Amino acid sequence: MNIKNITGKIILESGLHIGAGDSEMHIGGVDNPVIKDAISGRPYIPGSSIKGKIRSLLEYYMNIHMKYNTKGQPLQAKHLEDESKKIEENDKDIIKLFGTSGSDSNKHEFGITRTIFSDAHINEASVKSLELKTGQLTEIKAETAIDRVKGTALNGSLRFIERVPRGAEFNFSVSLKTFPNDDFDSLKSTLLKGFKLLTLDALGGSGSRGYGRVSIKFDDENLQKEFEDTKL
Repeated sequence: MNIKNITGKIILESGLHIGAGDSEMHIGGVDNPVIKDAISGRPYIPGSSIKGKIRSLLEYYMNIHMKYNTKGQPLQAKHLEDESKKIEENDKDIIKLFGTSGSDSNKHEFGITRTIFSDAHINEASVKSLELKTGQLTEIKAETAIDRVKGTALNGSLRFIERVPRGAEFNFSVSLKTFPNDDFDSLKSTLLKGFKLLTLDALGGSGSRGYGRVSIKFDDENLQKEFEDTKL
């Protein structure tokens, strides 16, 4: 088995909101805080959020849910058991990269999940820059709904959303495992397409309202060049 550690930066092109899931309301506080590291108190991007977003974008891009009867679920090994379907090798890459349910009867055909997405933590340069410019690592954005007839704010619609500001950078890491029978170039290419799709979509919540636009910068110059040349 070979393991390649892929590292780089997720750079925010617009404010990012990944909710903390904190249902407790505080008087005078924000309605929806961002998730923060329990030790440092700094915002971070969970590896599960990166993995889930890239997987879902690849599945949409490859028309997975149209080709297989997934019933809206992530592609699993059991969905490829339909012998009436023509199985594309790239479709198998999805399961190899992101995994399948342990209860799938043909899980052994694909083996263990090839990728591990680590949590992406805000880097020290961004911390210093944000503290120097704003004195804090997040911003509060007020939002409201508009009465379509009166053209005024609807009563009770005002809410305050916490975001990580544009320009912040997070260090990310993905471990890619491959075995002798794996096509490393194909798995890497599929993963790079996922990152490319991420730059064209949004990470976190409220993407349709301008949140969560990101760019990707790989630490390896050759991989960065390959990423820039990746076509969709």
